[in-house]
Amino acid sequence: MPRTDPRADPPADPPALGIIAGGGPLPGRVAAAARAAGRPVFILGLEGFADPAVLAPFPHLINRIGAAGKTLQSLRAHGCRDLVMIGPVRRPSLLDLRPDVEGTRILARIGRAAFAGDDGLLSAVIRVLGEEGFRVIGAHEVLRETLAPPGLLTRAAPDALAKADIDRGVAVLRMLGPADIGQACVVQQGLVLAVEAVEGTDAMLARAGALRRDGAGGVLVKLCKPGQDRRADLPTIGPDTVRNAAAAGLRGVAFEADATILAEREASLAAADAAGLFLLGLEGLSS
Repeated sequence: MPRTDPRADPPADPPALGIIAGGGPLPGRVAAAARAAGRPVFILGLEGFADPAVLAPFPHLINRIGAAGKTLQSLRAHGCRDLVMIGPVRRPSLLDLRPDVEGTRILARIGRAAFAGDDGLLSAVIRVLGEEGFRVIGAHEVLRETLAPPGLLTRAAPDALAKADIDRGVAVLRMLGPADIGQACVVQQGLVLAVEAVEGTDAMLARAGALRRDGAGGVLVKLCKPGQDRRADLPTIGPDTVRNAAAAGLRGVAFEADATILAEREASLAAADAAGLFLLGLEGLSS
C-alpha cells in the first residue's frame, strides 16, 4: 500500500467564483450553488440593478457600471479568476455611464461594439475581461439544472394554430437575430404583435397585451440569437414571465431547449398550469 508523503502539499482551495450581478434572483442561486460545491464566491452587484437582499448572504460589493477600476480591483482582491455575468441590466447611455479612468480605457478597447447590439457588446466585454486575466463562464455551467429541457412541460399543450404561431415566431427571430435586436416576439393568429428590443420581455408582453386581437390568444417565443455567445445573456423565463404572458392573453411560451434558463422551475410550471398556459422546449434549432 503506497505511503502518503507527509511533506506533500495539501490540495489548493479552488479560486473564488466572481459573479457580476444584474437584477433578479439568479445571481444568488449561482452563488449558493457554487458555495454548496465548496467554492468561495464574491458578488459584484451592479448599482441600480442588483437586489441587495439577493446579495446579502454572500460577500459582495455594489458598484456602479462605469467604475471599472474598482470592479476589477475588487474581483482580484477576492481571488476571482472565473466570472459569471447573470441578471438583467438595462444598458446605460454613455452620458449616464460616467466611466472612471479604467472604464475609459476599457471603453476604448471595446471600441465600436459599445454602440452595437447587446450581443455584440457582451462579446466585446467578455473579450476584454479575458485580456484582463479572467475567464467568463456561463451561469448554466454552475446551475446546470436551470437549462430548460426539450418537450412539453405543462398540462396544457399547443394546438395547430399555436404551433403555426410558434413557427412564425421562430422565423421572425431567425431573421432579426443577425441584426442583434432581441430574443423574443409575440405572435397571434399569424400576426407579429410585438418584437423585443431594449425594453425587455416583460415590457414587450405588456405592449403586446394592449394589441391583442379577439379570438385564440397568441404565443411568446424566446430564442438565442444566431451565433450568440452563450456565456452571457441566455434567454430566461420564470414565474413573472408566465404571469405576464397570461396577463397579455397569451396561450403559451415556446423557448429554445437546452439554451434557455428556466428560473424557479417548480414555481414557473405551477404558474403555467394554474393559468392554463403551455411551456414548450423547442428542439432542432440551429443557432
